[in-house]
Amino acid sequence: MLDKNHFDVIVIGSGISGGWAAKEFCDRGLKTLVLERGTDVKHIKDYPTAHHDIWQLPHYNRVPLKVLKENPIVSKCYAFKEDALHFFTKDNEQPYIQEKPFDWIRGYQVGGKSLTWARQVQRWSDFDFEGPARDGFAVDWPIRYKDIAPWYSYVEKFIGVSGKKEANVAMPDGEFLPAFELNSVEKMIQNHIHTAYPDRQVISGRCAHVTRPEPIHVAQGRTQCMARSLCSRGCPFGGYFSSNSSTLPWAEKTGNLTLRPNSIVESIIYDDAKGRATGVRVIDRDNKETIDFYAKIVFVNASALATNQILLNSKSSRFPDGLGNDNGLLGRYIAFHNYMGSLSGAVEGFEDKYYYGRRPTQPLLPNFRNVKGQETDFLRGYASFFSAYRPTGAGSEHEVGAAFKDGLSEPGSWRVFMMMQGETIPVLDNHVRLSDTEVDVYGIPQLITSVGYQDNDYKSLEDFLAEGEAMLRSAGVKNITQNRSSQNPGLDIHEMGGVRMGRDSNTSLLNSWNQLHQCPNVFVTDGACMTSTGTQNPSLTFMALTARAANYAVTALKRGDI
Repeated sequence: MLDKNHFDVIVIGSGISGGWAAKEFCDRGLKTLVLERGTDVKHIKDYPTAHHDIWQLPHYNRVPLKVLKENPIVSKCYAFKEDALHFFTKDNEQPYIQEKPFDWIRGYQVGGKSLTWARQVQRWSDFDFEGPARDGFAVDWPIRYKDIAPWYSYVEKFIGVSGKKEANVAMPDGEFLPAFELNSVEKMIQNHIHTAYPDRQVISGRCAHVTRPEPIHVAQGRTQCMARSLCSRGCPFGGYFSSNSSTLPWAEKTGNLTLRPNSIVESIIYDDAKGRATGVRVIDRDNKETIDFYAKIVFVNASALATNQILLNSKSSRFPDGLGNDNGLLGRYIAFHNYMGSLSGAVEGFEDKYYYGRRPTQPLLPNFRNVKGQETDFLRGYASFFSAYRPTGAGSEHEVGAAFKDGLSEPGSWRVFMMMQGETIPVLDNHVRLSDTEVDVYGIPQLITSVGYQDNDYKSLEDFLAEGEAMLRSAGVKNITQNRSSQNPGLDIHEMGGVRMGRDSNTSLLNSWNQLHQCPNVFVTDGACMTSTGTQNPSLTFMALTARAANYAVTALKRGDI
């Protein structure tokens, strides 16, 4: 019988990857402690704005000026609106030091950012896993598509993914529920691009939404997506996947889960004599009491930068520079996605057409640049998302009065918006480290972010703008405007790296099973483990890596290997 501070497994973090770790370990019969630094959030019960109409919000879903001024970083996030303010960590709650401008968007609560994510899920292909070795950047991934493909399927069936079988070589097909359809203008653009660019393909957006509940979703207590697009409030229907609606309740039903919110992880405890990690040191958020918890396995899923911070602060006589950091690369090679470019334009005609519902995804062009070989003067490429829509007919010429009011109920002409999601190349200088002088209110060293764009990112940006405009023009889009946002790294909310996987312990921190090379009972399966970024939204890969590693860890534990 384990005592109250001893468990089989400790999982740090309750977000997308932490929730999956908890589910897998609890399903396999291991007593599992999940540590979450934020407050508890119960599915349905703790979604206070889920059913509010916009006029029921005090500021009509706008963020008060005072809140904006107090939060210059997090307020840049697209979902930081009045209906979801409670799911975002405010700037002054956990300060960090920006050596270079970096917008670190966080959600400290049970479920983490799984409550507010954009829910886009695409598989990687071997072109992504082989890219670093082929193109001579970063290090070779220790896995290939065949190693993770069964785990992609395993995860997709459980979370529910809407999409279509499209046979795109750069973005493999998955286990799909019915897709959200493209509207008339989007189909027109799709057909024109396919005709003008036979090597490029517009596919239906793949998102973690239950469009037709299967028995596994009903067993989770989830129902069909209502296409409300109020997802960042928390979905009372469980229509989209979150830890709160899915993996954590599933783990809880096993009787093997202990969830401890308000638990600030200070460090991982390493026993020099045993040559392994023995537990986790926690500071209680409410009373600042220090508590040690012990386990045979530790999974670190605090989110990419927070995971780096915890490992850097996990110092011992064996690891004076952070747990597993013999090669000095912990915190290095931080990468992200390049969102600097977008396009907008007008479409004539189709005025007898409209759309219904609030579709939670948009058409997608998988990467077509440098897929099979080097074709441009920049490395890697970008995915592109676009949507066609009709804004209200109320224009600037009628800003008040009856004409304006009438225009609110009449759709205007069609518009198109396209954006890039570009792969960035991990470089040594893009890093995070601990401050030697500044600590937070818990006495933990603050994190310093030193992450910036490279010339490669600007070349990729310009290529997207040129190619995107050409594709839209081929479809008849008029008055196209190129937009260069110059947004800071981090605002993509896809930060990755710092504890990268690899084949060689001299050049990486983790092996092919996400174990620290130098401390094999500690696993990292959130964004910190990523060796490169690909052009896909990363969360599906985090979940698949987590499920794969957790099941390996159970087997290794039973064999006595860890």
